[in-house]
Amino acid sequence: MSDSAGGASTLPLHSVSVAGAVVRDDGCLLAIRRADNGTWELPGGVLETAEAPEDGVVREVWEETGIEVEVDRLTGVYKNTTRGVLALVFRCAPIRGVARPSGESTAVAWLTTDQVATRMSEVYAVRLLDALDRTGPHVRTHDGRTLAPTR
Repeated sequence: MSDSAGGASTLPLHSVSVAGAVVRDDGCLLAIRRADNGTWELPGGVLETAEAPEDGVVREVWEETGIEVEVDRLTGVYKNTTRGVLALVFRCAPIRGVARPSGESTAVAWLTTDQVATRMSEVYAVRLLDALDRTGPHVRTHDGRTLAPTR
């Protein structure tokens, strides 16, 4: 596609990421402290071109935490309008493995919902909390710091 002047494409560039909202039977949620910026987030990353979203979640959670998961369902779609990232979050159940940090994470922890709310910024905490809500999937927009008002 080209612009009206016949120039190069004017389509916006977006990337798609996937993340796992991993929930144990006791209700605790898996989180990582990122190595690059020290923030607590869900394990996840950029979806590879030929990869199914569910496969990407399984791969990313394993790489970042050492936990093998089974994907349950899509719980949310989150758009970072500042960075152009569309994140697909899937609720997952842990199957096996021992939580351990990786090259992308300096810590891995199972958090209660109260801990999620205090350790994570709003735009990441809501992704885990949405995964506990059966009314989804939720669709939310944010600027990287603050959620946009929902409609």
